[in-house]
Amino acid sequence: MASKIDPETAKVLFKEGATLLFFDVPEGTEFGIDYNSWTVGPNFRGVKMIPPGIHFVYYSSRSKKGDTGPRTGFFYNFQRREIVVRKWDKYNEDVKTDPVSEDEMERYRSNMENMDRFLGPYPYENYKKWVSMSSYVTADLLNRLQPENKRISSVTEFMSEASDSKSRLAAMQSKMETESDSRDKLPELTTNPETVVHFTKLHEQKYPQGSSPDEITKHSLDSSYVLEQTIISSYQSKEMDLLGEIQFSFICFLIGQVYDAFDQWKKLVHLMCNSKEALGKHKELYMNLISVLHYQIREIPEDFFVDIVSQYNFLTNTLHEFFCNIEDGNPDGALKRRALKFRDHLTEKFKWDFTSEPDDYAPVVVE
Repeated sequence: MASKIDPETAKVLFKEGATLLFFDVPEGTEFGIDYNSWTVGPNFRGVKMIPPGIHFVYYSSRSKKGDTGPRTGFFYNFQRREIVVRKWDKYNEDVKTDPVSEDEMERYRSNMENMDRFLGPYPYENYKKWVSMSSYVTADLLNRLQPENKRISSVTEFMSEASDSKSRLAAMQSKMETESDSRDKLPELTTNPETVVHFTKLHEQKYPQGSSPDEITKHSLDSSYVLEQTIISSYQSKEMDLLGEIQFSFICFLIGQVYDAFDQWKKLVHLMCNSKEALGKHKELYMNLISVLHYQIREIPEDFFVDIVSQYNFLTNTLHEFFCNIEDGNPDGALKRRALKFRDHLTEKFKWDFTSEPDDYAPVVVE
């Protein structure tokens, strides 16, 4: 875990940075923090010099044949000089949930000098990138969005329906009566509620109560009413939390490999880009949205555009709507300048042309 860092910053992080002790992780396991990942070696015991703040830690077990298992991770708000301890559960191939006693923590604190050579330094050269990708994710927002078990898993965890002797007897009798129905042979599986990410649900009512037919048509074309009600009801009017969830969803998808998070990211981005009237009311929100999308698009791998964006044209279609709203609406002058500068940047970098509208409503590629 080599890391280039200037001496002064290294001194500050060595003194003020947090430490993650991660014990018993099998050699060959994939381990990462933020946008950095490594293959665990025999001497790995964790990471030191972690800048205080919110980070995403993740891991994937690896079989003897070299196959990588599903990715699991967790967000953690590291404090100055904090020591966080996690232990590997070999049976479940995951992190143990048992708390560490205060006596044990004290032993770790007193032994940090000997532990230092087994700890890799946080790759500070990538820290600015992480900050730009997570700048609106707050501790309060994490508490609301994260699953109860605080783990972000790339696979859905199911649980069988609870049973006792009476319920099993009743199920057996029912099965005997309907043996011909093969569906009765399948177990009843439900998603483990402790593992569900609490993504925000958009306001369902698309127009105000009592709207006229013309008003219903207007709100069907412009999502500003849904955006406004979602900000009020789901974010308690903290509009920047909406950007925080866009970042949270993007991180969970790109790093945590959670597909549902990609779906949520699309919903929120489309909601904002399709809200023409809101441009005049939420200048700061939209100014910052452009920055968020700018950094996110920079981090998306090239094959992502080929496999997802180019195939379904989600991002190009959505941004086309946004830029049309910017030009047709009445946004603040600074917002309009920033949006059009962003449009020009995308056109230059990806050869997307948002100035013309082809038959299928998708931007064309500049030859």
